[in-house]
Amino acid sequence: MKTATTRIIETEADIAEGVEALIEIEPRFADAVAACGPIPLRRRPPGFASLLQAIVGQQISVAAAAGIWGRIEAAGAITPEAVLAYSADELRDLGLSRPKAKYAHAIAEACEAGTLCFDFCRDAPVEEAVAALTAIKGIGTWTAEIYLMFSVGRADVFAPKDLALQESARLLFGLERRPSSPELSVMAKAWSPWRAVAARILWSYYRSAKGREGVSA
Repeated sequence: MKTATTRIIETEADIAEGVEALIEIEPRFADAVAACGPIPLRRRPPGFASLLQAIVGQQISVAAAAGIWGRIEAAGAITPEAVLAYSADELRDLGLSRPKAKYAHAIAEACEAGTLCFDFCRDAPVEEAVAALTAIKGIGTWTAEIYLMFSVGRADVFAPKDLALQESARLLFGLERRPSSPELSVMAKAWSPWRAVAARILWSYYRSAKGREGVSA
């Protein structure tokens, strides 16, 4: 049986349930929803391709990440076998930086070796799933959290290092400055077990306020 902290978001109805619960916890979420409209599901299929896509999106704009991912998809480099068939230089020709090309090979090798278990990421406590992912070279905490949120659908995961979430929280809650990652993490504890829905609300609010996407999903 799934507990509240291992619940998986599968449908728009799950998002609606989370939004309703969050508004009861923090009424200002209602203001965000009113400003930005329905909160999107934002789901990708779990597995290697989605994890690689999260790595592609690290520390670059949404538009840049989409362009690079389009070239990777067109080249068919979306399976461990296909990625390993490309040299680091060939992956760079597709748009990956030198470090990200190495990371792509590292996660492909982990999949081939069986040291990366996607089923574990679905069922383990969030902290353990993050630890398992970040044990692989190139997967940082942000990437692990984004993967768990959008590809696995974990309901109670958050990404406090995300600058768009920090800025959105500043705007929505009328803060004098962006909360730091530790500060936002503490704030988000009150939104459990729906922190992933809170993140979706904040990203949607960021898009409404800034006129651009804060996350690619």
